[in-house]
Order: sequence, then C-alpha cells, then structure tokens
Amino acid sequence: MTTTRELRDRIIEGVLAREGGYVDDPDDSGGETNHGITVAVARAFGYTGSMRSMPRDVARRIYVERYWQALAGDTLEALSATLAEEVVDAGVNCGVARAGAWLQRALNVLNRGGTLYADLVVDGAVGRMTAGALREYATSGRDPAALVRAVDSLQGAFYVELAERREKDERFVYGWLLQRTRP
Repeated sequence: MTTTRELRDRIIEGVLAREGGYVDDPDDSGGETNHGITVAVARAFGYTGSMRSMPRDVARRIYVERYWQALAGDTLEALSATLAEEVVDAGVNCGVARAGAWLQRALNVLNRGGTLYADLVVDGAVGRMTAGALREYATSGRDPAALVRAVDSLQGAFYVELAERREKDERFVYGWLLQRTRP
C-alpha cells in the first residue's frame, strides 16, 4: 500500500520533471528559475546561492513547504491523488492563493446549492473550512474527477486569458496547456 508521503513524493517528482532545470528566459514573467523555483521564492526560503546551481533537494523541500503544505496536500490526496497533483501543480505555476481559490470556487459550485456543505469564502487559503468541505465532498458520493476537471478548467482559462492580455505569453501558452491540463 502506498503511503501519503510516497504519493506526495511522487507528485513532487512529477512537478520537478515537468519544470526541468535552469531557465532564464527574458520573455518569461517568472524570471530566473531552477527546477521551477523562482529566485524570489528561493530567497524567501533562505537559499542564497546561484540559481543555476540550486540543488534539486532544495527545490524539493520548497515544494513540500510552500506548495504541498500550504495547499493541504495530505487532505487533497485523501480524496484523490489526482486532485492533489492538480491543485499543487496549479499552485506551482499560478500561485498558491490562486490555486486555492480555484479549489474553493470548484467546491462551491459542486455543493448542490449548499446542501452538501456551506459555501466557502474564496480567499485562496486552504484551511480548516476548505478541508471540511473536501471531507464532505468525499463522503457525498460525488466523483473527485469532477472537482479535478473544474480546477483544471479554471487553470486552463487563466492561461488563455493571460495570453490574451499579454501577447508575449502566447509563446508559452501551448506548452502550459499541453503539460498541465488533463483531458
């Protein structure tokens, strides 16, 4: 049987594989990154070295602390490993608060008019109330795939809207959609 930690590590390894190594593309609004970690995030977590030589284990630690824990990855994974992967990956690419808000919005529209659980305040913070709604969703018999698709749809719409606002992002949107959205 696979443990939560093993699933978390597998999901983070998948993110690391998708993100690749060192990138410093002047057209990328994310700026200098390594293993998908921006220089700003690396510095916030105490990494002071060259981004080009940032070790993979530093990136892995940041993914656990900044993304998995902030987005209640263990709670998400208890409902669906695919949901945990979707929300954490969205957090890495679009920001933790935005991914949390997408999860909350999806939960709100899937709660049968508030009969399964109360609507959540969409603040992007995946805390006690969001975790409670996830547990209620899980026990309602509703398929977690609908929740995954809702979050994924919001992420895809964000990418399209971003490229519509910032023409330079049209160069990236094809890859974003291909790698990050699920059929």
